[in-house]
Amino acid sequence: MGKTGGEFQTVGIVGLGLIGGSLAKAISQNTSCQVLGLDIDEETMEQALKEGAVSGKLTCPAQCNLLIVALFPQAALDYIEAVAPKLTPGTVVMDICGVKEVLAQRAGEACAKWGLHFVGCHPMAGKEKWGYANASSNLFANASLILTPGPSSGEAVEQVRRFAMEIGFASTVVTTPQNHDRMISYTSQLAHVLSNAYIKNPLCLEFKGYTGGSFQDLTRVAKLNPVMWSELFLFNRENLMADIDILIDHLSQYKKALAAGDREGLNALLAQGSRLKEQLLEEKGE
Repeated sequence: MGKTGGEFQTVGIVGLGLIGGSLAKAISQNTSCQVLGLDIDEETMEQALKEGAVSGKLTCPAQCNLLIVALFPQAALDYIEAVAPKLTPGTVVMDICGVKEVLAQRAGEACAKWGLHFVGCHPMAGKEKWGYANASSNLFANASLILTPGPSSGEAVEQVRRFAMEIGFASTVVTTPQNHDRMISYTSQLAHVLSNAYIKNPLCLEFKGYTGGSFQDLTRVAKLNPVMWSELFLFNRENLMADIDILIDHLSQYKKALAAGDREGLNALLAQGSRLKEQLLEEKGE
């Protein structure tokens, strides 16, 4: 079967970092779409052109059927609001930020005003390294893409869903922007906070020879892009603060049991957590 591009003939990607660069490579490899890219770093732009991730520089967004904005949240908002009046009505605008409610409100409103179809998206894939140099066409293999439709999305949601499967995503999940932010606060943002805080124990530098993998597992996402993650945390701070409070409450229960020498209470706390993990494994069929 030959490559197709679905309803999208020309795809523009603004921001060719890890995710934007990987999308460019995946689209170029798996579809017949013309992929145009834009990045403020000239070396990145040159490398993307040299490797064939993009076929040209995005100079006229109005020629795109699909415009993917792969920038940090505030920059994505600023760009979409600025470019929306210049796009062709009917264009699908897709962002890939790790927070969705603020994008749905502001970017969704700007797109609706100019007859554009805004679809908020969040690829559930990444690495502990960032930038175009670490981009890969198979980054999204076995990954899920979360889609958060807005009032002006219409048929574009189904178009983007089909396109995502074509370029390598294993599945898609459609939800509201509010539910996305609530869930991602727990499943991703809190995990990064915990990992980053856990590694600050002075003993971390002496771990070699003292772990069978637990330390590595828990500290894996301690290495992050602080500029990006701090912005994500602040845009979703109400959800994240609530999840941190729940975590602190549970940690205090373990500390209280230890302080009291309460083996029965400690056993109950550990058993409860173990049962929850078993339940998750059963649901996955493991």
